[in-house]
Amino acid sequence: MVPFSFCSVDLCALPEGGLFHPDSASLLLADLHLEKASSYAVRGQMLPPYDSIETLRRVSALVEQTGARALYCLGDSFHDRGGIARLGDEARGLLSLLTARVRWTWIVGNHDRAFSDPLGGTVAAEVELQGLILRHEADADDRRPEVSGHYHPKYKVTLRGRRVSRPCFVAGRSKLILPSFGVLTGGMDAADPAILDMVGQDARALVAVQQKLLGFPLAA
Repeated sequence: MVPFSFCSVDLCALPEGGLFHPDSASLLLADLHLEKASSYAVRGQMLPPYDSIETLRRVSALVEQTGARALYCLGDSFHDRGGIARLGDEARGLLSLLTARVRWTWIVGNHDRAFSDPLGGTVAAEVELQGLILRHEADADDRRPEVSGHYHPKYKVTLRGRRVSRPCFVAGRSKLILPSFGVLTGGMDAADPAILDMVGQDARALVAVQQKLLGFPLAA
C-alpha cells in the first residue's frame, strides 16, 4: 500500500488497482465486470469462463491483506443485469462469504443499473465516505471531492519503440478515477479527452509500484 492524500483525505493506493481508506478500514474497488465471459458466450463469442472466480479471489486477497471491515464496489460489478444468475457455484459461494465478512456496498453502474438480489450487502446509487462522494461515473457538475470508476484508465507510453500500458488512477483537483479491477476488462487511455474533460487539464496518472506512487501529467 502506498499512502497519499487526496483532497486532504488520507488514502492508500494498492498496486492491484484498488484504494484503501485507513480511517474507516474501507476497501474501494471499481468495475469488477463479473460474468463478462459468460455474457460474451451468450452472444456467441467464447472466452475462458474463469473471470468471475479469479476476480473474486483477488478481492478476497485484498480483504485479507488490508484487514478491511467495509468494501465499496464503485459500479459495473456485473457485466450485465443477468450476471448474478449466471455465477458458478464456486464464485457464488466465495461472493457470499465476502459479503458476510465485511460491510459490503454495491454502487450501481451503467452495466448493472437494474441491480437486484446481490447475494448480500446493500445497493446504493452513491455513498458519502468521510467527505468523499463515491459513485460509478464522475459528475462534471459536482465540485465535491469524488471517487469513481467507469473509464478503466490506463497510462500508455512508448518505450524503446514499444507501446506499453498499465492500469492507473487518474487524479485531478477534486476527482479521482480508479482503474478497473476485473481480470477481463479492457482500458481507456488515461489521456483520452473524455477523461481529461471530466477530471481537468491538470490531471495526473498515478501508478502504484511497490512502495512508490508515480505521477505523470496527462495534458501534455
